[in-house]
Amino acid sequence: MTKSELRLKYKVLRKQISTEEIEEKSLAIANQLIQMDIWNRTYYHIFLPIEEQKEVNTEYILQILAGKDKEIVISKSDFKTISMTHYLLTDNTKIKKNEYSIPEPINGLVVPTEMIDVVFVPLLAYDKQGNRIGYGKGFYDKFLSECKPNVIKIGLSFLNLKF
Repeated sequence: MTKSELRLKYKVLRKQISTEEIEEKSLAIANQLIQMDIWNRTYYHIFLPIEEQKEVNTEYILQILAGKDKEIVISKSDFKTISMTHYLLTDNTKIKKNEYSIPEPINGLVVPTEMIDVVFVPLLAYDKQGNRIGYGKGFYDKFLSECKPNVIKIGLSFLNLKF
């Protein structure tokens, strides 16, 4: 199967996940993350989920990050340059959905990419070798290539690839 075919297949599969399942699985993912050896870093980049796409609800992870007093970074996408600008999430950060229903900051303090220590990556699906299927635009491919070499990358998905 090509990446395009896999993308279509897994979008259909994810649409079949119920709201209740999303919450249960999102909480389970957050509980798994607590067990990982990633909490001695400072800057954590996380996505805010596109609810219409039934992405992992990252609210549970945000609560963990806030509870551990970590610096939380979220992004705003530029579809002309296929790039993202990263902002520190604070109590004063205003969030608005863009034309693609992506919740994004409309203001805030810019965080340079090289400061980010851990990146939670939204995935449609993944395999045991760590290969991932995203939405195909390349935002995260470009972003991750700009990160420091030792950045920790953690994909978040409900579905693993089965061939």
